[in-house]
Amino acid sequence: MIDQATIDRILDAAQIVDVVSEFVTLRKRGVNYIGLCPFHNEKTPSFSVSPSKGLCKCFSCGKGGNVVHFIMEHEQLTYYEALKWLARKYNIEIKERELTAEEKQSQNLRESLFIVNQFAAEYFQNTLYNSVDGQRIAMTYFRQRGFRDDTIKKFQLGFCTDNPHAFADTAIKKGHKEEFLVKTGLCYRKDDGSLRDRFWGRVIFPVHTISGKVVAFGGRVLSAATKNVQMKYVNSPESEIYHKSRELYGIYFAKQAIVRQDRCFLVEGYTDVISMHQSGVENVVSSSGTALTYDQIRLIHRFTNNITVLYDGDGAGIKASIRGIDMLLEEGMNIKVCLLPDGDDPDSFARKHNATDFQAYINDHEVDFIRFKTNLLMEEAGKDPIKRAELITSIVRSISVIPDAIIRSVYIRECSQLLKMEEKILVEATAKLIDKAREEKEKEAQRKKHRESLQQQANRQKGYNQNYQQPSTPVPPAPDRNVPLPTEITGEAQNSGENIQTNIPLPTDEMLFQPNEAQEMDSALSPASGTSDVEDNYTSLIPQEGIEDKVFFIQEQSLIQVIIRYGEKVMCIVEDEEGNEQPLTVIAFISEELRNDRLQFHTPLHRKILKEAEEHLSDTNFVAEHYFMANPDPEISLLAASMVSDRYQLSKYHSKGQKIITDEERLYELVPRLLVDFKLSIIEEEMKHTLQALASPEIANDPQRCTEIMTRYRDLQQTQSVMAKRAGDRVVNSY
Repeated sequence: MIDQATIDRILDAAQIVDVVSEFVTLRKRGVNYIGLCPFHNEKTPSFSVSPSKGLCKCFSCGKGGNVVHFIMEHEQLTYYEALKWLARKYNIEIKERELTAEEKQSQNLRESLFIVNQFAAEYFQNTLYNSVDGQRIAMTYFRQRGFRDDTIKKFQLGFCTDNPHAFADTAIKKGHKEEFLVKTGLCYRKDDGSLRDRFWGRVIFPVHTISGKVVAFGGRVLSAATKNVQMKYVNSPESEIYHKSRELYGIYFAKQAIVRQDRCFLVEGYTDVISMHQSGVENVVSSSGTALTYDQIRLIHRFTNNITVLYDGDGAGIKASIRGIDMLLEEGMNIKVCLLPDGDDPDSFARKHNATDFQAYINDHEVDFIRFKTNLLMEEAGKDPIKRAELITSIVRSISVIPDAIIRSVYIRECSQLLKMEEKILVEATAKLIDKAREEKEKEAQRKKHRESLQQQANRQKGYNQNYQQPSTPVPPAPDRNVPLPTEITGEAQNSGENIQTNIPLPTDEMLFQPNEAQEMDSALSPASGTSDVEDNYTSLIPQEGIEDKVFFIQEQSLIQVIIRYGEKVMCIVEDEEGNEQPLTVIAFISEELRNDRLQFHTPLHRKILKEAEEHLSDTNFVAEHYFMANPDPEISLLAASMVSDRYQLSKYHSKGQKIITDEERLYELVPRLLVDFKLSIIEEEMKHTLQALASPEIANDPQRCTEIMTRYRDLQQTQSVMAKRAGDRVVNSY
């Protein structure tokens, strides 16, 4: 585990612009930076980074936080893994205590798989450099391909001997579990249950994530070393950490060059990337021989809007990749195509030319994709009218996916000249395809919304049964009470409406308590009867799901924001029992007020934040914002990061003198108002769900539970009345 002092050093050293820039191209705008969000597909930058606050946020998808949260989300790491990542980047030493056996057993699966992959990468490199076969067979092959020693080391190339059990035996001896060797795909089980190396007898090409972690491997067979093996290349299978459709070979080594050149070259294989790097062209990645995917395209789009696809002249390969290029157009990228000379692929061509000659050839021979596709298909169609019609349809389809209307118009005009067709016909055909695509998207959005609505209704239907817990403290007995229990329920609670329609008679004061019980209720609301453990005693009929748009939840969030931003601030001065003046902090006031009225935050995370705030309020130099931003619980620290943003300012208004009054300057009136509003709204919501519970046949047929819930309603009703008087006799909704 990492101690808090080390966490603080890491957070102080980590510069969010520096870290985010490794993964996203940022452009300065005012005091902040903007770029394309790395967490969702977008064409207009909405990802903002604030160096002064140390925060980032996408104002489209909502993801963001501090530098730790960014690394967690981007690299799919745990909180402590992200801290270690940052510590390595800034050369901060982490001293960790020895993990217990239980902690070792519960270590994150992803981390374990990455550890095994890193061990494998080092093993393969060691075998290449320090074994006889590695030097005699594998190194000879690499040098025949023209790879220099520095290039081999840069890409961490390796070798696995033709002993099909060598790696597995070594890994197990080093303490790595068979389970992880199989899950990474480094080994597989034979019918007899024994382990076998997947890459035996092959040279190894490690695949790196955008941050440089080894996520998979590719292995090429060497015919001189391996017999009776038909597959030339073998790749790691899909795993918990590896999804082929999301990775690009070489992206880790190319990302900075892509940003500098503002262009990315796309090739097919491992050796194409390596040879181009060695020749000095570093802004190159490979789709590893698979069809291009949206995830791969978005990975490139983070760094540049311009891409050049390099082909070796193989007609079949070109046609197969056209669909992928249409996907690039759909993402709004500028695509060009370059055909290399006959007999050359990017690997062989790069070995014959230096970077200057390579770039010069591409600049002279690259053409716009639409023109390239039109010429390619026209040559194939010839004078056949059917094929020409198919050609026109294919060209129009490619143009229709381009999001920019001006670029579409330019392409339509150019294609009209190339195809010798009226521009009007192409415009109409393109418009029809655009309308059809828009309708399909709208239908899919409606279907998705309908599915979500049905799911929410199902959750609400069973919500009160799942969330109701019998109170942990016994209900005070009322021997003289004669409460009529409902024996038949003919109405049905409307879960989604404000009014509850039911034939159950609503509980009245006469039904629920005797005259003297009102005084008992006032006594129960006094501080003397407060509860000591807010977490353990919390019961509620309000579901945990589907509350995001509820008034009480929004108000609860506002209170949590106040606690995080101003929790240790003194909001007013009060007198104790002896008449001495005492400062009252925001945390102390909110905590005491909720306890006095036997109320709590509904969301477990919010309750945890308040509890920690109470526990640490008396700590020396306690600052709530700093404490929660650096909290080891990633949920808390992420919420805190979002709460300190100006975007979430509770209110900001002008005084008579036109001076802006901030929240901190009026805590004495802001916090009590927020607190009263929250209390009234959560009681109102609780009463509504209490009546819904009474409408349930399951509860109506259970006299004991029915009595408990009706008593609960009585308590809520009385508390609501008291709260309304405190709020100045506000109008209270009646049920």
